[in-house]
Amino acid sequence: MNTPRHRPLSLDGLRAFEAVARRLSFSAAAQELFLTQSAISRQIKSLEAEIGATLFNRGTRHVELTAAGLALQQAVSPALERIDRTVRQLRIARGRQHVNVSTFASFATLWLLPRLAAFQQRHPDIDIRLSATDKLVDMDDPEVDLALRYDTPANVPAHAERLFDECLSPMTSPWLLEQARSGAHAALDSPADLAGHALLEEDDHRPSAFSLSWRRWLQLHGLPQLEPRRWIYLNYTHQQVQGAVAGQGIALARIPMVHELLERSELVEPFGRAGRIPGEACYWLVLLPQARLRPALQAFADWVRDEAGRTRAALADEAGSSQ
Repeated sequence: MNTPRHRPLSLDGLRAFEAVARRLSFSAAAQELFLTQSAISRQIKSLEAEIGATLFNRGTRHVELTAAGLALQQAVSPALERIDRTVRQLRIARGRQHVNVSTFASFATLWLLPRLAAFQQRHPDIDIRLSATDKLVDMDDPEVDLALRYDTPANVPAHAERLFDECLSPMTSPWLLEQARSGAHAALDSPADLAGHALLEEDDHRPSAFSLSWRRWLQLHGLPQLEPRRWIYLNYTHQQVQGAVAGQGIALARIPMVHELLERSELVEPFGRAGRIPGEACYWLVLLPQARLRPALQAFADWVRDEAGRTRAALADEAGSSQ
């Protein structure tokens, strides 16, 4: 027989509690849940009586969580979010075939999206739900089937599949390079000439970002103290590439993601292949353990593997032609 202390908690008021705790407003929570403010208040009072603790300090113009309320919010909010994600997943599963893909924004913009039309032409009955975020997904996230990530071998799951390695090189627009050669802009014949140009850099101060930075490239080329004409700091890799294409400066571009732009001469390497350096991380395909390997997911994973093979072959051809 359950005593009051051990009796299971009724779940009726938790949705109302979570909304009030998140919005810190009974009226805003009522609007969100399509209930009256008095109904929200009754549910909260009932929940407080059942728990035996006050969850909110109610002022005339503001609402604050008590220590008990904060503790309950930390448990309830992620649980409700997870339940909602699972329900959405179950609803989707009853409809069209789909694949949930997580990757980082620049990879989505520069590598995945330009190729995705080919997959959709081959599989018009499969929907792709793409989440482009630099935040690493949890390996038990029910809303993700497959992740395309960038990391070192030591930091990826044991079952991760390597797609291709990293290689970086200074790149700019043909227009800017022609301007430099004609004398209309500062020379761009050797790495030391970068002092006369704008360098496009990712605005990322994490230690892991150093491997992709101009500072590392300059150190490897014996110019650790070089300062460019100006720095242009951008949030994402694809913004650096867009800036280089537009002639705004010189980007340290990631060749696996932009080699098509090189092939189309939308970008050029002012120092040729001598300016290339290897990266310290790689690109990976990760099938999440909880994802059921249904035909749609299998088809998408195989397609990514094929496209990655083409990228490896293109990089190998470029390396061979430079020898």
